[in-house]
Amino acid sequence: MDNIQSIYFIGIGGIGMSNLARYFMSKGKKVAGYDRTETPLTKELVKEGATVHYTDDVNLIPAYCKDKDTTLVVYTPAVPSDNEEVKFFNERGFTIQKRAQVLGIITKSSKALCCAGTHGKTTTSSMLAHILKQSHLDCNAFLGGILKNYNSNLMLSDKSEFTVIEADEYDRSFHWLHPYMALITSVDPDHLDIYGTEEEYLKSFEKFTSLIQEGGALVIKHNIKLLPDVQKDVRVYTYSIDKGDFHAENIKIGNGEIRFDFVTPDKVIKNIQLGVPVKINIENSVGSMALAWLNGVAEDELRHAMTTFQGAKRRFDFLLKTDKIVMIDDYAHHPEELAASITSVKELYPDRKVTGIFQPHLYSRTKDFATEFARSLSLLDELILLDIYPAREKPIEGVTSQIIFDKVTCPKVLCNKQELLPLLVDKDNIEVLLTIGAGDIDQLLEPIKEILERKR
Repeated sequence: MDNIQSIYFIGIGGIGMSNLARYFMSKGKKVAGYDRTETPLTKELVKEGATVHYTDDVNLIPAYCKDKDTTLVVYTPAVPSDNEEVKFFNERGFTIQKRAQVLGIITKSSKALCCAGTHGKTTTSSMLAHILKQSHLDCNAFLGGILKNYNSNLMLSDKSEFTVIEADEYDRSFHWLHPYMALITSVDPDHLDIYGTEEEYLKSFEKFTSLIQEGGALVIKHNIKLLPDVQKDVRVYTYSIDKGDFHAENIKIGNGEIRFDFVTPDKVIKNIQLGVPVKINIENSVGSMALAWLNGVAEDELRHAMTTFQGAKRRFDFLLKTDKIVMIDDYAHHPEELAASITSVKELYPDRKVTGIFQPHLYSRTKDFATEFARSLSLLDELILLDIYPAREKPIEGVTSQIIFDKVTCPKVLCNKQELLPLLVDKDNIEVLLTIGAGDIDQLLEPIKEILERKR
């Protein structure tokens, strides 16, 4: 890394890629990159000093990124193989690495605390990073969401030995990491375009657990179907909302607050209050506090951190909250995540109508889980279903949002993004609106919020 003067990112606007870009800029490196579309995140990177363009054109690559001896190229597996810039760097013998490879190198010499799982990993890693940052331990962190407390997905410390990492299982990326301790939130099958079967998906998590260093620890969700493969002297703990070595007791929900007692293997820490008072965050906080506790965070530090945690953007994110209308945005894009998100909203607002706007993410995921998506979305009082966001994929014949729509049992509307805003303008009975999905639905959040504000 000492010989590298510039880093070029192919897919620089991705949430994981952008924190690496910020890291290298903090180290005085020149940073440039390509992404398909301009977003608020790429605009922030440009403000911070990066050079970014949005057309797959090798002529737009800055001259300082065309010297293979001083340039490292970082790419995300989500970028198609026919990308012209990828071909350019490959043909000329540049050092090209996946984001996870680079992250593994950067964090190898630190105590890496890695949060993995089909869902929940962004929230738990963000909570863990905030706990450590507010404690005497401090931390570095590479997160998969923009943490509201810091308005960033990157945290840096020149004194802490800890690095919090959101460990992504897509394309087996988390196998490049070197965990000191790890948390696994869930292993519901996903990314079957990569893994093929649930069995292979589970094997990938088992391989991840084998990477935990001797003397480290694994905190794993109670009763999930995974047999961890750990080295000798790696301690294994379980957690959940109400069972396991770490869990919650004496839960009190009401008056817009959630409080509970945090149970550890050797102590009960009373009266934890959640800064983001959503029921699914009880379990998320138990997992993140477990890792923090195992590394020596004090009781008072835990309490203060959980009370002051503001959450990550697009993770159960309240965008509008009035007596008449509530708008919540959530990144949920897997059937289990959808069910948890919708159930949490309905528990918060049991007497209000909950309308959901869902944008499916990936043709392959839609094909694999159409029935499960429909079952989860049917928990809504009303559904507005958008077209599939393709991301890295080419269309699959016969796979559209219609295959979900036909199986949904609640009142429903199917529309494209262009039709959505006029549809909302004409709707009179919106009480709680939940926007859900991992695609580009976030680019519609502000105009949707403006429409709802005019209805107040």
